[in-house]
Amino acid sequence: MPTTAHARLIVEHLKERGETVAVAESLTAGGVGHALTTIPGASSIFLGGVISYTSDVKVNFLGVSQKTIDQYSVVSEEVANEMAAGALAKFGSTWAIATTGIAGPGDYMGIREGTVWIAIKGPISQTLHLQLDSGREGVRTGAISSAIGNFARILSAREKGSSQ
Repeated sequence: MPTTAHARLIVEHLKERGETVAVAESLTAGGVGHALTTIPGASSIFLGGVISYTSDVKVNFLGVSQKTIDQYSVVSEEVANEMAAGALAKFGSTWAIATTGIAGPGDYMGIREGTVWIAIKGPISQTLHLQLDSGREGVRTGAISSAIGNFARILSAREKGSSQ
């Protein structure tokens, strides 16, 4: 299912439940928020987002611990989780999606180009690790698609679980 269809499913599902989502994006630079807001009606479920491209924004705006960054690096499951938690706190949303990674070109501090971490936090939380080998734009596009697709799957599985 393409990203647009997943985004439509997300908007419809959250509208039906009266829930909201916010984003904290680094690697994807607003792409996840953009994908969601291309769907009519997104204004009723999308509260906003933070493009936290630098560590300073991650720390000072989202509340990511500098200690976490120093211990694990900005491209880590731990930082992605703290970014998502920060978005939940800042926006007061039901859900948050965070992305961090290295699009390239080249590796960063020993972390391979194409490494991506996605954190989804809310009534159900999940992290996803990807290793994409598709160039800078391909890595970013893949991360956006994966974030939207996985969030849609979480919502669909929750819906199926609650209807049985």
